[in-house]
Amino acid sequence: MLDEQTYEKLVALKLNAMAAAWREYLENSDKDALSFAERFGLIVDREWSDRQQRRLSRRLQMAKLRETACLEDIDYHHPRNLDRSVIQRLAALRWIAQHENLLITGPTGIGKTWIACAFAQKACRDGLSAFYIRLPRLFQAFQLARGDGSYLKELSRLARIDLLVLDDWGLLPLQDIDRRELLEILEDRHGRRSTIVTSQLPVDKWHAYIGEPTVADSILDRLLHNAHRIALSGHSKRKTRTEKKDKS
Repeated sequence: MLDEQTYEKLVALKLNAMAAAWREYLENSDKDALSFAERFGLIVDREWSDRQQRRLSRRLQMAKLRETACLEDIDYHHPRNLDRSVIQRLAALRWIAQHENLLITGPTGIGKTWIACAFAQKACRDGLSAFYIRLPRLFQAFQLARGDGSYLKELSRLARIDLLVLDDWGLLPLQDIDRRELLEILEDRHGRRSTIVTSQLPVDKWHAYIGEPTVADSILDRLLHNAHRIALSGHSKRKTRTEKKDKS
């Protein structure tokens, strides 16, 4: 009777994993195999692991990553100028702790988005918040936010994210309001949070892409001076996979 009350109290306290582990213990015929301290430690570990997994699931859900990617699965065989030692060094995420940025450039289909999402997934696994969005979609979201009065709230939300992934930088021309919004985002994050940018454009063409020289100077000053760079080259991975499929 006392055992059942203990189970019900654990459920009432929303310690569901501990409750499940306690139930398994009660149903285990070999209860004396472990000491009380060892058994209690395993029950607590079950609850801790369950909560960690649920938190990770929430972080990944909020991150809205476009690719299901992880750094351990990066393909180093495809020739694209990807240095394994650089990835391993960046995988420690010290650059995020130091509020630095990461710029990933290269031709279409080379895997920029996949690698960016892999870093964001690693950040989520390490207990950090992340958020992925394509730059054109970000500007559309801001347009809607200005219309419904949530613009400042959205800016504040982006400023708090540990790792922001801005994909498809340079894909579409910037309007004047786009430049101002980019500057606001990067100003809020400069020295406080980290940003990943992916682009088909080489970094030396970003100033011309932004367009307005004064604003471009301000944006790039906040983005480039503390940034790590991965410059990919070679043939499209997507095209290579398609060609192999056609031949098979």
